[in-house]
Amino acid sequence: MSDTSSRITGLDGLRGFASLAVVLYHLSLIARPGLSEATWAWLTQSPLKLLFPGTESVLVFFALSGLVVALPALRPDFEWTRYYPSRLMRLYLPVFGALIFASILIIAIPRDALSMPSETWLRDAQATSVTPISFLAEASLLPSSFDIDNVLWSLRWELFFSLLLPLFVWLAIRFRRASPYLAVIAASATVAGRIFEIDALVYFPVFLLGTIIAINLDGIRAFGQRVRTRMLWPAVAVLSATLLIASWLARPFVDSSSELAADALWGLAGVGATLIVLLVIVWPVLRRACERPTALWLGKLSFSLYLVHAPVLGTLGYLLGQERWWLVCLIGLPVSLGASMLFYRWIERPSHLAARRVGGYVTQRLQARSA
Repeated sequence: MSDTSSRITGLDGLRGFASLAVVLYHLSLIARPGLSEATWAWLTQSPLKLLFPGTESVLVFFALSGLVVALPALRPDFEWTRYYPSRLMRLYLPVFGALIFASILIIAIPRDALSMPSETWLRDAQATSVTPISFLAEASLLPSSFDIDNVLWSLRWELFFSLLLPLFVWLAIRFRRASPYLAVIAASATVAGRIFEIDALVYFPVFLLGTIIAINLDGIRAFGQRVRTRMLWPAVAVLSATLLIASWLARPFVDSSSELAADALWGLAGVGATLIVLLVIVWPVLRRACERPTALWLGKLSFSLYLVHAPVLGTLGYLLGQERWWLVCLIGLPVSLGASMLFYRWIERPSHLAARRVGGYVTQRLQARSA
């Protein structure tokens, strides 16, 4: 069996850790108004930020999608007629389930935005009401911002990448011999996207970096097995972690007027995220850490946890009040994990099974028509 057709188990664990980091990030936003400036700086402008990166963890998801969604497309027996209906259902069915769950919470527990401090996540990124129009808009994954379930903004980009997968695969294959140069162009593009505030230029190159890894997976694994320098992979790990949160670490040193430097450093987060994915493949120490039972359990629940935690935390925040932010932080994670277990069992897993059946059905019907 070719390496490109085998499952990379450690990547499931990495996805679990990234999802957990997003939950911790949103908990930090809930705690932010109750923390002093010195405490917030200590938490976010030091290596402690690696425990709760927000958008940076989403970039890890994007690099992972570029890799794992593209890998099956490289197989000789891959069928696009099966891929599209199956992939779309795998995205949309859980999204609908998450929005229904979030809407029930919003309707059941009234929210008053004025009870929250201004310019906070609970006030600015959490819907206080739901209408059929707002529900359907967010369910389409087409708006640029989401309030019923705040995290759906990233699923919008996952949708676009999924639809454009043939283009990403073609680019990676067409320029396979020049993969290092293509990777440099993609890395430069995501930095430029931050500088010029073009979201598509920020996120699509990160998907492309993951696809480049997929195209060269066998060679990357062979290279990893040849490398015997013990200090190489730990050094790359330090570099990737630094790039991931470089914009945070540099805040004490980058003048507030230096927006160009700040945006450029933020753009490097996509490079750091891709390097982390790469390390799980080539560095046995990190791969084993991501293959531990707890990591794989988190990985299994990662999509469900990602979808349900924002409505759970938003509801707890309004239910308990901003002055009890510490209680929200204390119970928010276990409650989110419990909700994700139920969501996985009753929504995500059945959605995946239905997606496979529909993909197979569509393919069989099209083959029957062409016979």
